[in-house]
Amino acid sequence: MTAISSPAETAQLETDSATAFDRIDAVLAEAQTSGAERLELGALAQALKERAFGLMVLALALPCCLPFVYLIPQIVALPILVLTGQMASGRHVPWLPAKLTTRDFDIAAMRTVVARGKKWFGWTEHFSKPRLLALSGPRATRVVGALMMIPAASILVPLPSTNTVPGIGVTITSIGLIERDGLMILLGLFIGLAWVAFLLVSAPLLAVWALGFFGG
Repeated sequence: MTAISSPAETAQLETDSATAFDRIDAVLAEAQTSGAERLELGALAQALKERAFGLMVLALALPCCLPFVYLIPQIVALPILVLTGQMASGRHVPWLPAKLTTRDFDIAAMRTVVARGKKWFGWTEHFSKPRLLALSGPRATRVVGALMMIPAASILVPLPSTNTVPGIGVTITSIGLIERDGLMILLGLFIGLAWVAFLLVSAPLLAVWALGFFGG
């Protein structure tokens, strides 16, 4: 596992002015500077422990909500579900089973994903601020984690339309948790849950239509 422990990078992760995307990219940049081409999820989780679940879930959700990103979503989908489940159970520090910590990804590809994510979600830097703080408190975080499991589970389904929009919802919710912005948390949960509800309602209707159309 690639170790990430540079004091300079740690200081950068703790700088209030740095965005969540900058913090994630700083970790990836340090690993890349050390000569590594791939990074294990366990090393990433260890490096992002300062903001616990928020940064880790954000880092894993980004590949799932951006179009034309391949391979990485299949690596991170199950860990997202595991982490949101831990939030729901009341854990304060992320933990991944050994089988998941050894999953690795291409660092250069992931840095490209983070850069694209910052471009797509850059508006949150200007919009997000601490508010509705009760929604990011310890008790509420358990409820938020339980609700996040629903779009997270959708991301696992290898079918069209089951990961991009739920991934956006998980991403926005994660940003809300990082910034302690209850409004962002609500927005992210609404997007993720509403889309999953839409899929659950439309899938049977589409199946009935297909049977009627192709069955004659």
